[in-house]
Amino acid sequence: MSSDPFIRLREVCRNFQVGDETVHALDHVTLDIQAGNYISVMGPSGSGKSTLLNMLGLLDQTDAGSYQLAGRELTTLAEEARAQVRREKIGFIFQSFHLIPRLTAAENVELPLVLAGMPASERRAKVQQVLQGLGLQERADHRPAQLSGGQQQRVAIARATILQAPLLLADEPTGNLDSHSSADVIRILEELNAQGITLIVVTHDTNIGGRARRRIRMVDGKVVKDET
Repeated sequence: MSSDPFIRLREVCRNFQVGDETVHALDHVTLDIQAGNYISVMGPSGSGKSTLLNMLGLLDQTDAGSYQLAGRELTTLAEEARAQVRREKIGFIFQSFHLIPRLTAAENVELPLVLAGMPASERRAKVQQVLQGLGLQERADHRPAQLSGGQQQRVAIARATILQAPLLLADEPTGNLDSHSSADVIRILEELNAQGITLIVVTHDTNIGGRARRRIRMVDGKVVKDET
């Protein structure tokens, strides 16, 4: 079995211009992450946590440095190739769910399968299976506005994982949820990680952050602590 890291970052930089000032959102970040790891990324607001997640998810580009995923260099890819990697390798979960309001829960979950070109009959069976696994089968025909926050986040998790991407990125996944729904969502994410998915969670919540097997702390775009 290969010991090469699943994710390999070397001297990654991302800068933003704010007025006359250059903000170093990522300041020479170097990390190795093995497949199947469970990592929390913590730190104060503006420390670079979400920028790191967006860069890992190919939602943002680096200004310098190298990002390899499963042995493939991603920093030089054209947008079409980046979109393909996002579709096949990466699932996203956001604080504000990002569900499409006019679509039902089932249709939101089905969307990645449509984009991947899967036949309709296969899509329906797969969506039904995933919704059932997350206890959402009775909410399949409900639109997001008819669902609780916890239910919406479970729909978002179903959508993020239906293509079985090996990397799951969660940005404040419990930020808009009550404590009961938060515990439910974290349990689901940890079950997915136990099945082999690499899970990276950005959070302000120290209780959630402390559950991860590896904990990274960022300040001013730098990794200042990395502990297991």
